[in-house]
Amino acid sequence: MNAFFEYIIKYIMLLRISDFIDILIVAVIFYYLINLIRDTKAMQLVKGIIFLFIVFFASQWLKLNALNYILGGAMQIGAFALIVIFQPELRNLLERMGRFKVGKIIDFAADTSDEDMQRVIEDVAQAAANMSETKTGALIVIERATRLGEYISTGTMLDANVSCGLLENIFVPNTPLHDGAVIIRKNKIVTAGCLLPLTANNNLSRDLGTRHRAAIGLSEVTDAVIIVVSEETGKISIALNGSLTRNLSRDSLAKALKKIITQKPEAQEKIGKIMFWRSK
Repeated sequence: MNAFFEYIIKYIMLLRISDFIDILIVAVIFYYLINLIRDTKAMQLVKGIIFLFIVFFASQWLKLNALNYILGGAMQIGAFALIVIFQPELRNLLERMGRFKVGKIIDFAADTSDEDMQRVIEDVAQAAANMSETKTGALIVIERATRLGEYISTGTMLDANVSCGLLENIFVPNTPLHDGAVIIRKNKIVTAGCLLPLTANNNLSRDLGTRHRAAIGLSEVTDAVIIVVSEETGKISIALNGSLTRNLSRDSLAKALKKIITQKPEAQEKIGKIMFWRSK
């Protein structure tokens, strides 16, 4: 046993600092990849792939030539299929990489003052509370680091200052823009009547309608925060990072928005801790 440990120590001593850095980087990449797919259907696919590899090597060892040949061919095709299968996760990963601080260096847009953002939050919270009382359905998106240009282009351009009254007027039933989403960028309502992607999650509660599914869908592929007012119950919800927080009051909504929007980028991943109802 001592000889074994001596061999390990000698091997470690032969490693260069660059080897340690290399191992550390690979470990971090695998850690974040596992975290990225842990709560998604992709995790089940990964388990299936691992099982196939085990069967492949077992068939090789047991000399099951026919099975080994079939699995070998399947794996060659599977290398290309993985890109298609994991497309949502790969896109999510690249978008998260784009939110690193280096992205701020090439973002020349002027920052909105804290005072302006506080006003936006108060107006959004008050509008949601008012629409909750009248059971007026609403879908409000607040853009953060991920640009929402592809969704903005599906709506009607407004470029108006955020106000409680304007938000309520947009979502008045049977008006042209009430059925889509409003997108807020900084302190402006950029567009209204936007189309959002629906979530592919089949494990959601059946009482969640199209607005909630669209909110969760957008939160799965961007870092936007989405506020939903239910037309059926009047309940207020927030979608963030693929999760949904329900049954918010006016004050709890304003508090949550302040915590999310004013949080520093490196701490934004911790926001999920405020979620008391998971969509998964």
